[in-house]
Amino acid sequence: MTRVALRPAINAAVETLRAAGVHSPQADAEHLAAHVLGVERTRLALTPLVAPDTLTEYRALVDRRAQRIPLQHLTGTAAMGDIDLAVGPGVFVPRPETELLFAWALAQLEALPHDHSPIVVDLCTGSGALALAIAHARPDADVHAVEIDAAALRWARRNADRCIADGDTPITLHADDVTDPNLLSELTGRVDLVVANPPYIPEDAKLDPEVADHDPHLALFGGADGLDVIRGMIPTITRLLRTGGATAIEHDDANGSDLAALLGKQGDFTDIVEHPDLAGKPRFVAAIRS
Repeated sequence: MTRVALRPAINAAVETLRAAGVHSPQADAEHLAAHVLGVERTRLALTPLVAPDTLTEYRALVDRRAQRIPLQHLTGTAAMGDIDLAVGPGVFVPRPETELLFAWALAQLEALPHDHSPIVVDLCTGSGALALAIAHARPDADVHAVEIDAAALRWARRNADRCIADGDTPITLHADDVTDPNLLSELTGRVDLVVANPPYIPEDAKLDPEVADHDPHLALFGGADGLDVIRGMIPTITRLLRTGGATAIEHDDANGSDLAALLGKQGDFTDIVEHPDLAGKPRFVAAIRS
C-alpha cells in the first residue's frame, strides 16, 4: 500500500487551525495526529509515513477542530492527574489549570497521619475529575462527589465505573445540590478535605466558542460576579469540614480576592491563601477550618 508523509499534513493543519483562531494550533494539530495513530504525541516522529485513509481521517478531525469543537470532544478524553476521563457533549471539560488544585489537595492529604483514612468531598464534580484523580492517587481515601446536573452525572458514573474496572477504590456519587443545607449530613464535622471547581464565570463574560458553545452553561456561570454558587456552598463546606480540615475552591481570575474575603468574613477559616496558576493568574483559594 502506498504511504504518505505525515509531517506536511500536520504543518498544514497548524496553519488551518491558526487561521480559525484556535489558541494552540501546533499542540492541537499534533494531539489530533497522535489520537488518529493511537500513539503518544511525543512519538509522532516515529511514524513518518501513514496510510492515505489515516490522513483522510486526520484531516476530517482538523476541519472539525477548526470549527472550534473542543479538542477533548474530538479525542473523547481529558486528563487529570494520572487518569484519563471520558468527556463529550453535556459535561464540562477539565482544564489543565485544575491540576494545580489537585496537586495541592494531594499535599494536604499527605500531611495527614499515615494511619488515618481521609474523607474527601468534591463539590460540583462534573466528569468526576478531581474525585477520581484523588481516589486513584489515594486508594485509602473515602471520596464523595456531588453533582446536580444529570447529564454530567452520567459522565461521572461512566468514568467512575471505568476507574473501578482499572482497580481504583470506588467513589460515592451523589446527585444533589451543593448549596443544600442537609447535603451529606452524615459527614458533618468529619471531612478532612473539600475541593470544588464550581460554576464561577460572571454571566456577562465573553467566552471562546469552545466554551460558550460546548461546555454546559450550568457548569460555567455563577451569576453577575461569578460567586453565586460559591456563596451558597461555603456554609456547606464549613459544616462538613472537621477542625483543621482544608478546602480549596477554584474561581474566575477576576474574583479570587473576593472569594478570599468571603471565607474570611465567614469567621470559620484561617490560613486563607490565594493560589495563582502557571500563567500567574489567580486560580484557587485555599483555607483551613478553624
